[in-house]
Amino acid sequence: MSETVTYSVPAIHCAHCVMSIQEEVAEVEGVEGVDVDLDAKIVTIQGRELDDAALRGAIEEAGYEAA
Repeated sequence: MSETVTYSVPAIHCAHCVMSIQEEVAEVEGVEGVDVDLDAKIVTIQGRELDDAALRGAIEEAGYEAA
Protein backbone atom coordinates (compact mmCIF):
# COMPACT_ATOMS: atom_id res chain seq x y z
CA MET A 1 0.00 0.00 0.00
CA SER A 2 1.38 3.38 -1.02
CA GLU A 3 1.73 6.17 1.52
CA THR A 4 2.57 9.87 1.44
CA VAL A 5 4.60 11.84 3.96
CA THR A 6 5.24 15.58 4.00
CA TYR A 7 8.02 17.58 5.62
CA SER A 8 8.49 21.30 6.04
CA VAL A 9 12.00 22.34 4.96
CA PRO A 10 12.28 26.09 5.62
CA ALA A 11 15.80 26.46 4.19
CA ILE A 12 14.75 25.62 0.60
CA HIS A 13 15.40 28.75 -1.45
CA CYS A 14 16.42 27.82 -5.01
CA ALA A 15 16.24 25.24 -7.78
CA HIS A 16 19.56 23.74 -6.66
CA CYS A 17 18.03 23.09 -3.22
CA VAL A 18 15.11 21.31 -4.89
CA MET A 19 17.40 19.15 -7.03
CA SER A 20 19.68 18.22 -4.12
CA ILE A 21 16.78 17.09 -1.96
CA GLN A 22 15.11 15.17 -4.80
CA GLU A 23 18.32 13.29 -5.60
CA GLU A 24 19.03 12.27 -2.00
CA VAL A 25 15.47 11.28 -1.10
CA ALA A 26 14.98 9.30 -4.33
CA GLU A 27 17.76 6.93 -3.19
CA VAL A 28 15.89 5.90 -0.02
CA GLU A 29 14.40 2.41 -0.18
CA GLY A 30 10.66 2.42 -0.88
CA VAL A 31 10.52 5.94 -2.34
CA GLU A 32 8.46 6.07 -5.54
CA GLY A 33 8.20 9.85 -5.97
CA VAL A 34 9.51 13.10 -4.52
CA ASP A 35 7.91 16.52 -4.99
CA VAL A 36 9.64 19.62 -3.63
CA ASP A 37 7.50 22.78 -3.55
CA LEU A 38 9.96 25.67 -3.58
CA ASP A 39 7.34 28.33 -2.78
CA ALA A 40 5.71 26.45 0.11
CA LYS A 41 9.05 24.97 1.28
CA ILE A 42 7.42 21.54 1.52
CA VAL A 43 8.79 18.12 0.53
CA THR A 44 6.16 15.48 -0.29
CA ILE A 45 7.31 11.88 -0.64
CA GLN A 46 5.29 8.94 -1.99
CA GLY A 47 6.26 5.33 -1.56
CA ARG A 48 5.86 2.04 0.24
CA GLU A 49 6.96 1.23 3.79
CA LEU A 50 8.69 4.60 4.14
CA ASP A 51 11.17 4.97 7.01
CA ASP A 52 10.88 8.40 8.66
CA ALA A 53 14.44 8.33 9.98
CA ALA A 54 15.86 7.40 6.55
CA LEU A 55 13.84 10.15 4.84
CA ARG A 56 14.91 12.79 7.36
CA GLY A 57 18.48 11.53 7.04
CA ALA A 58 18.38 11.93 3.27
CA ILE A 59 17.11 15.48 3.58
CA GLU A 60 19.88 16.21 6.10
CA GLU A 61 22.43 14.58 3.77
CA ALA A 62 21.34 17.09 1.12
CA GLY A 63 22.16 19.83 3.66
CA TYR A 64 18.71 20.74 4.99
CA GLU A 65 16.69 20.17 8.15
CA ALA A 66 13.24 18.61 7.95
CA ALA A 67 10.70 19.97 10.40
